[in-house]
Amino acid sequence: MKKTVFVYILSSALFVSLNGNAQNYLPQLNDSRMKVKPSIPIKTYAFDLSEVTLSESIFKTAMKADEAYLLTIDPDRLLSGFRANAGLTPKAKIYGGWEDGGLAGHSLGHYLSALSMQFSSSRNPVLLQKVNYIINQLEECQKARGNGYLGAFANEDKIWGEVAKGNIKTGGFDLNGGWAPWYTVHKIMAGLLDAYLYTNNKKALAECIGLANWTETTIKGLNDELLQKMLICEYGGMAETLTNLYAITANQKFLNLSYKFYDKRILDPLSEQKDILPGKHSNTQIPKIIASARRYELTGDKNDKAIADFFWKTVVYEHSYVTGGNSNYEYLSEPNQLNDKLTENTTETCNTYNMLKLTGHLFTQNPSAAFFDYYERALYNHILASQNHENGMTCYFVPLRMGGKKEYSDKFNTFTCCVGTGMENHVKYNESIYFKGENGSLYVNLFIPSVLNWKEKGLKLTQGTSLPSGNETTFVLSLNKPSYFTINLRKPKWAKDTKVLVNGVPQQLIQDEYGYLNLTRTWKNNDKISYLTTEYLYTESMPDNPDRRAVFYGPILLAGILGDKEPDPVQGVPVFVSEVNDASKWLHTVNQQELKFETKNIAHPHEVTLIPFYQTKNQYYSVYWDVFTPEKWIVQQKRYEEQKRKLKEIEDRTVDLFRLGEMQPERDHNFIAEKEEVGQEHGGKWRLAGENGFLQFDVKVDSKVENTIIASYWGMDNRGRNFDIMVDGQKIVSENLDKYKESRFYDVSYKIPLDITSGKSKVTVKLVPKPKNSAGPIYLLRIIKPEM
Repeated sequence: MKKTVFVYILSSALFVSLNGNAQNYLPQLNDSRMKVKPSIPIKTYAFDLSEVTLSESIFKTAMKADEAYLLTIDPDRLLSGFRANAGLTPKAKIYGGWEDGGLAGHSLGHYLSALSMQFSSSRNPVLLQKVNYIINQLEECQKARGNGYLGAFANEDKIWGEVAKGNIKTGGFDLNGGWAPWYTVHKIMAGLLDAYLYTNNKKALAECIGLANWTETTIKGLNDELLQKMLICEYGGMAETLTNLYAITANQKFLNLSYKFYDKRILDPLSEQKDILPGKHSNTQIPKIIASARRYELTGDKNDKAIADFFWKTVVYEHSYVTGGNSNYEYLSEPNQLNDKLTENTTETCNTYNMLKLTGHLFTQNPSAAFFDYYERALYNHILASQNHENGMTCYFVPLRMGGKKEYSDKFNTFTCCVGTGMENHVKYNESIYFKGENGSLYVNLFIPSVLNWKEKGLKLTQGTSLPSGNETTFVLSLNKPSYFTINLRKPKWAKDTKVLVNGVPQQLIQDEYGYLNLTRTWKNNDKISYLTTEYLYTESMPDNPDRRAVFYGPILLAGILGDKEPDPVQGVPVFVSEVNDASKWLHTVNQQELKFETKNIAHPHEVTLIPFYQTKNQYYSVYWDVFTPEKWIVQQKRYEEQKRKLKEIEDRTVDLFRLGEMQPERDHNFIAEKEEVGQEHGGKWRLAGENGFLQFDVKVDSKVENTIIASYWGMDNRGRNFDIMVDGQKIVSENLDKYKESRFYDVSYKIPLDITSGKSKVTVKLVPKPKNSAGPIYLLRIIKPEM
């Protein structure tokens, strides 16, 4: 991109921004930009990003890597589809990934947010140049359209025209042939609001209002039944952003519009404290709950409060892995049933991005240390672990498969949702380290090297910490004059014991009802607090398997490094065999500063080196370990190794794997269907084609050998489930599922004649019901090649 692209009155734009208040959507004291104030008692208030500066640490390293990546992105490539759809000539070729597919445009919203937040923290003028350039370009697009809309995906005018007429055709991720179009609108609106709040760009606010007005016009003719049908399709945080727009403008219609995006099917049961989350797509739901938390702050709507409180507790305590992340293949399963859900596709990063946003809102209402015990765990062990700290690339999933490996995005060809949230994740580590108490106190939530500049109190607080490798954190106060107030230090759940000294003098402190240690006194310039939080090695078990455990050191999840090659199919991931449960007896310290440990005569077939999970990059690793007593290991060993060998043999022979009913696999396999149904049971998604319908998809094959289909069905009373399986138009078998009666999964094999696959890299599989029958339900389909 030519440097002249960004040349306009930078000095005045920068002056305005530096003299405005950088904001976020958590309640703040003296919040001049939010015209609607909270209607409920707020107990803690957020600081601006500009008031907290990170000092050198792994978090600062991650932030710098993210900023460097943001600076390499060409705005004109993200703007390409917006200009084309507005009838204007694109200035550059569109980026790859989802940007040249059905979610085109969503990345620009994330990019705007990330640029704006990092400018608030760093004051790098190049970031502001990029923000202002994008806003000016979008203004041109919006004027060309003439109706307030901004968008970049294919067939959008046709899709929105059908929606406005009430012709709603919807599925989990499909609305009238568009891939979650409201999701994309939300990301654009959120980016515009962030540009306004963090850089004071008033054009961005005007553009967001224009897009909100267009939204109102588009859905104003839909009755409640049609709205609810529309909301079956993922719609992102539309309700949240409209609520935030209401807070900024005080225009009641935007609050009313937020309630139009209230999914009764999900939210009503949650308000009644019913866990209906099993089988649900996780990140489709979390933004809905953020909206409830935010709306409760502004309106006091108790229904919204009930939803937010119950959802957070349910996901954190019953649906989350030890990283703080949740979901397998993007979906939630039965409560506390995670042992068999360790795959390459665990813990979508977007989920945790949104869970941390929700946690912040709930903390302002109820400053419990439990919120930041979770926040800290997820921040260190999922968000920080999702980035390659050398180049800023991020993970869609953070795999927890035993013997798994991370896959990172590339710079320009994998623009997915988690690349978008990844742009934001690593430029806002300074967001929640500190909060202001309603009584003028200070909450210290996270132990991250940083400097707080609290201008209202005339306080500069410098935090230094040896965590996580050491156990001491210090706080040095710089004050214009002596000041009487309370400093609340979170007592971490992981700390074996704590000790607090002020100017070297030990303090006798009692933990308060919220889990904080309260230091109340008249503070003077250069006062120093020393906070010692003793770390130790400990384990956490799977909720449904006490013998499968993860190892922690303080807040840090440790990962065993298994090398650059996938673990041997026979030897597999080592197991731990020990007569004691104390993890400190299992490991010895190799390097305390690096938190590097090694197992000590317990790992079979070989010892393992463990490091912080966030340090893993391109190695194979495991964070979960099967732990046996010596007696149990004797009994288990042969069976354990045989099971692993069989599974590995199948995986090695697999040419393609297709999980039906899941968004990305169905798109990857060109899935189409008629008269189809989708559901969730027995820990998996399924698809079924009703009478006169079909299921069709492409699969990879090995052209040189005879391929076999392995289809997974659940055994039950399956009368009326007779169907043909076709491959490239030829019937290879007829199936009748009613013969599979036991309540378990059946993996059924069908050989594909070699003459069908010869010379081909893929074929089309079609399941066609017999007359007055259905095809399926089918959960998973695998293509394998013969044993060698």
